[in-house]
Amino acid sequence: MHYWQELAVKIESWAMELGFAHTGVARLHSEQLNAANARFAAWIARKRHGEMDYMARHQPLRTQPEALLPGACTVISAALDYWPEQGLMPAISALADPARAYISRYALGRDYHKVMRKRLQALAHRIEATIGAFAYRVFSDSAPVMEVEFAHQNGIGWRGKHTLLLSRQGSLRFLGEIYTDLPLPARSPQAEHCGTCTKCLRACPTQAIIAPYEIDARRCISYLTIELPGSIPEALRPAIGNRIYGCDDCQLVCPWNRDVHPGDPEFAPRHGLDSASLVELMAWEESDFMDRLAGSPIRRIGYQRWLRNIAVALGNAPTSKAVLVALSSRADHSSALVREHVAWALQASGNRGQGTML
Repeated sequence: MHYWQELAVKIESWAMELGFAHTGVARLHSEQLNAANARFAAWIARKRHGEMDYMARHQPLRTQPEALLPGACTVISAALDYWPEQGLMPAISALADPARAYISRYALGRDYHKVMRKRLQALAHRIEATIGAFAYRVFSDSAPVMEVEFAHQNGIGWRGKHTLLLSRQGSLRFLGEIYTDLPLPARSPQAEHCGTCTKCLRACPTQAIIAPYEIDARRCISYLTIELPGSIPEALRPAIGNRIYGCDDCQLVCPWNRDVHPGDPEFAPRHGLDSASLVELMAWEESDFMDRLAGSPIRRIGYQRWLRNIAVALGNAPTSKAVLVALSSRADHSSALVREHVAWALQASGNRGQGTML
């Protein structure tokens, strides 16, 4: 056991050298994980995952880690800080300006899937170089893994009332995992420190956090702007405001995030996405979208959803000649999805700005 304890300490040190903020080890089977899986299954049964069919389809794998890695017994979790700005005010200011496009701050820089996977792989290679070959598999939001629950069990943080991992260092960080067959000593869970605070529930623009620790993805702006492939429900469009990719509201009001500092430089804003206007982004052609968002997580939603989201945000913006021109430029788009949302936005803008002329 002493050998494995020493190795666990070394792994934590190597992880810090690679830029990770925190690491921990948990067992792949425990009563706590069984309970978490039961809650997840109940969430799926209530259809709160919306059209994310893969969650239901792959749900059994969450309870069968050996199906993802034969012989797996422990998981190494790693957290990587991503906040791209100094403090919360730049994000709050962007949200307060309806002419600007708000993009969830995790997506302003490079694709976290690739960054996290590369570093986890480097950590695994470091272990391998020290102890020899061992069975492992790296995950970066790429498989049915109970990442928040693992990170809770191994002491990185606790599940906040917004359902995200929260710690005394905040929640603005990515999680990644390495499943292994190494009998590393597990750490103890971290106590929860949300207390009676319900700021995240009250801040949600669409009331998607329906109760502490429970979210209805069908109402979540991140789901609506990223995961939902079709039409955004009309009743929810006004609440989206200027958010064109994801939402940070529940994290912006969290007291544990108030002293946040810039995270890993890989996630620094690119192509002026932290300050771009909605009108400016609506003018992007598909080639612009593909070229400028190469290496960005935003690219996976595709150009049509990009225009759909911007159209909704423009429909929520104050009516102006520039807004109407931008919307009209896409009124005859080849995509029925884009045309529908542009038509809605033109009507909303026209109703709000009677007398505004092109």
